[in-house]
Amino acid sequence: MLSADQSSQLAVAVEHHLAGRWADAEGIYARIHAAAREDFQINHLLGVLRHQRGRSGEALPLLKKARRLMPRSAPTAMCYGLALAALGRRDEAEAALRIAVNLDPAGAEGWVNLGAHYAVDGRTAESIGCFQRAIAATPGYAAAWTGLGAVLHLEGRSAEAIDCHSKALELEPDNRRARFGRAQALQACHRTEEAEADFEAHLRLRPEHHEARSFRLFLLNYRDDLSREALAEEHRAYGRAVEAEIGPAPEPDFGQEPSPARRLRIAFLSPDLRTHSVAYFLEPLLAHLDRSQFEVLLYHDHFCCDAMTEKLRERTAVLRRFAGHSHETVEKAIRADAPDVLVDLAGHTGFNRLEIFARRLAPVQLSYLGYPNTTGLKAMDYRLTDAVADPVGETDSLHTERLLRFAPTAWAYLPPPDAPAPLAPSGGRPLTFSSFNALSKVNRSTLDLWRGVLEAVPGSRLALKSSGMNADRWRRLLDAAGIPADRSELWPMSATVAEHLARYADVDVALDPFPYHGTTTTCEALWMGVPVVSLAGDRHGSRVGASLLTAAGHPEWIAGSRADYVRIAAALAADAGLRKRLRTGLREDLKRSDLLDHPGQAARFAAAVRRVWADWCETRAACAPTA
Repeated sequence: MLSADQSSQLAVAVEHHLAGRWADAEGIYARIHAAAREDFQINHLLGVLRHQRGRSGEALPLLKKARRLMPRSAPTAMCYGLALAALGRRDEAEAALRIAVNLDPAGAEGWVNLGAHYAVDGRTAESIGCFQRAIAATPGYAAAWTGLGAVLHLEGRSAEAIDCHSKALELEPDNRRARFGRAQALQACHRTEEAEADFEAHLRLRPEHHEARSFRLFLLNYRDDLSREALAEEHRAYGRAVEAEIGPAPEPDFGQEPSPARRLRIAFLSPDLRTHSVAYFLEPLLAHLDRSQFEVLLYHDHFCCDAMTEKLRERTAVLRRFAGHSHETVEKAIRADAPDVLVDLAGHTGFNRLEIFARRLAPVQLSYLGYPNTTGLKAMDYRLTDAVADPVGETDSLHTERLLRFAPTAWAYLPPPDAPAPLAPSGGRPLTFSSFNALSKVNRSTLDLWRGVLEAVPGSRLALKSSGMNADRWRRLLDAAGIPADRSELWPMSATVAEHLARYADVDVALDPFPYHGTTTTCEALWMGVPVVSLAGDRHGSRVGASLLTAAGHPEWIAGSRADYVRIAAALAADAGLRKRLRTGLREDLKRSDLLDHPGQAARFAAAVRRVWADWCETRAACAPTA
């Protein structure tokens, strides 16, 4: 039992705690705890505060004692579970969180935390059930609505997620989590302008939220009204904001031996080591990377693990899962592994860890594959690319990284093993242009360009195929762009990759969007025997198509202007004989190209890594003190 004076002090501390003055609160809590170590309330409150301050290891014994002193306290069981989860003890955490909801089945907060725990583990059905229990218990609880929205978004049900986050914002207009969650869901539904507006509204409330700033940067790549210089400055601003938060710090004293010839530990960090485009371009490199020269470590940062994850696991000495872990926990794990070279495969896509790259986790840090732009970080040493996507002297100034043009093309394409043979075009239909790209890439400028193609080829049609398509919305957008319903088709996503690729039998010519080109979609179209027309621009994202078509041996399909784009598309449409030959010949062209020269591409990648490692060793030797 606390004394009257201690109770009075405790009331002041709680006021500080609730107001966010955590240091003041902790000082008072700690003094009371020193004199009353067996009091339930002070153990609970001090434990909760230390967990909130990111010191879950210190919080755990306090909460454990509080549980012993008051075993039927649902809030204590819940907080104990959250501290265990923060320490990576997930099975114990789940048990504690389940105890909390059993002790208080009507407590919405307990269900929300259990639902969030299940979501991190990828148990989305159970997670949804928890959030629904929370809403049933307290319909006006905004955290339950936005939690449900977040897990629906993870399940690919982003349209429903938008409704949930909107409900949360009705309840709490300044709810930052709901605003951020709705922005992500809008982005997944290809409602890019609305998503950008939500990200900006969120950042006005929380300007220090670097993850939201990163999501917004990704969206900016879709815009055709932003100069490459302005886009580069947006990325540099992100880097400055992250670096300012970290503050000046000495260069880490890495313990690796600076020997140019020794075997290197190379680690890849990505949320996409699963059935995803990034994995399909990474796997060929890993399959052929010389293990006598490289030890490979993979860091998978997504709750989903599938057959591709297991395939990649076979290619590596270590595969660690980081989904749901704090930046601090991930940083500690990577530093313990001590990679010589650390490769980021995400850039400013979702679930990235660029904030910890800014703290420099390895002697050499590289950006590759996942993102078509600079990271904006000074600590990212190099960005792997090629001289077609990034012509020498043209785009170097747009990057904080040094551009490492390591191969004729930056990609190594792995065709899906269940891809069908190229199918003869289906008969009895109009000549069909198509795009199977994500609809976020299809802006009004691109639609105007495609309308020009249709006007140049009377009787032709445009087919769009993408996940997250709202047919009614896209009918309106097409109509507003002058592409009527009788000149367009909207195709639903296919159940399997094989079915998706088989749909190319209904396509004659594929059209690349602008300024954000396709990558996997371009390779897939070519693999299925369909030519692709691409407009080359002034930045990496709008030159990927040029790199892929050059590598495939068809630079004649690269347009230098919008008029040229229409001309090339119309010429392909007019030459039925050529398209018939391409239906089988394009696959053979790819097989002979650098895109499918997997051993060669792995060797070129290895040589580039060796080169930058040797540069680090030389720099390290030059900085070493002399005797």
